[in-house]
Amino acid sequence: MPQPDPDVWRTQVRQWLAGVLEPARVPESAGEDADLAVFHNLPEDEERRLLERCRAYHRARFDAGYQALTLPADRGGAGLTAAHVAAFAEEESAFEVPPSTELISVTVRLVAMAVSLFGTAEQLHDYARAFLRTDLLACQLFSEPGAGSDLAALRTRARQSDGGEWVIDGQKVWTSGAQFADYGLLLARTDPDVVKQAGITAFLVPMNAPGVEVRPIRQMSGGASFNEVFLSGVRVPDRLRIGRPGQGWEVATTTLAFERTASGSGNRRKGGTFADVLALARSLDCTSDPLVRQRLADLYVRAALRAATVDRVARTSAAGGRPGPEASLTKLMASDLLTRTGQVAAELMGARISADTGEPGTFAWTQHLLGAPGYRLAGGTDQIQRNLIGERVLKLPPEPRADRAPFSQLPGN
Repeated sequence: MPQPDPDVWRTQVRQWLAGVLEPARVPESAGEDADLAVFHNLPEDEERRLLERCRAYHRARFDAGYQALTLPADRGGAGLTAAHVAAFAEEESAFEVPPSTELISVTVRLVAMAVSLFGTAEQLHDYARAFLRTDLLACQLFSEPGAGSDLAALRTRARQSDGGEWVIDGQKVWTSGAQFADYGLLLARTDPDVVKQAGITAFLVPMNAPGVEVRPIRQMSGGASFNEVFLSGVRVPDRLRIGRPGQGWEVATTTLAFERTASGSGNRRKGGTFADVLALARSLDCTSDPLVRQRLADLYVRAALRAATVDRVARTSAAGGRPGPEASLTKLMASDLLTRTGQVAAELMGARISADTGEPGTFAWTQHLLGAPGYRLAGGTDQIQRNLIGERVLKLPPEPRADRAPFSQLPGN
């Protein structure tokens, strides 16, 4: 099937966006109502309202044919190219897109993609479309108290009963949006007698199943966007297994690559941006200070470099269908830029940023500073990203690990 011309298609995208969204507003001042939080810090009722706003936009986008642009049409996508992805992102950036929550991002960019790539025909029909359209919401049940950066060390177990069901016991942690999710994409150890990466299987777990308990984790910012999830004798039918038994590591690494691409892409606003810092500097009337101008210039250059890298990696990953380890570059650059953005804002505000002075922007930037360190952990720590870049991009010798098989022997390689 011939691809639409990107320039003609871009015009159609712009017209559609203009019909469903308002034009983006460039901040003129650091207003106290600005939302600069890296992670949401909302009461439950406000979080639900935000979820519904996001779902309305994603449903409209899906129905118009603009969701999952590079996925083949028979898997729920539009079957377009990386050039179309770049064109849509550029056009969308000119409009006020509802601020996507972590749960929406995980559902559309991670779980939907995992089900689309590894699911059976039945799962594609029952779940992939529903996740892409956000008719169903899904969280990610990967990390555990003792298995975060070293995900393959997970201890949650799943054993298959005589009737074919899987019985799951374990604990997950740092799960965004678990309290609102319909399903969770879960990794569990199903074979303890093989190399640890080979004995993992992926499942879709109904979050309302008996034995699933969600407990919120209170953050230092006051919010509770993360959760612990306890699973005790949770029974899951085999039809909700994603991929083959033992293929969970391949499902996980593919999903995490999508997560790093999404985390670094800037598609969902996280924290303050260069434009917000510039607005802050103007409101403080300090843009003529040469040192301030130097810090602003450095921040601008880093933001521009990240945007260029995002575009390059997005084109490469979209053309190949699955993002590679280069996605770690965008994630690492995003977390570094968030940290530097907060540092510049703190330098501009001085001691005022640590006190409730009532001045415009004080609370908003405090939320940014409290959340930025957590983004260095979400989606894989900075150290993990550097290992991936060193080993899989630069082809440097891998870190010595006595408990891990050579990379070439791992499932999916």
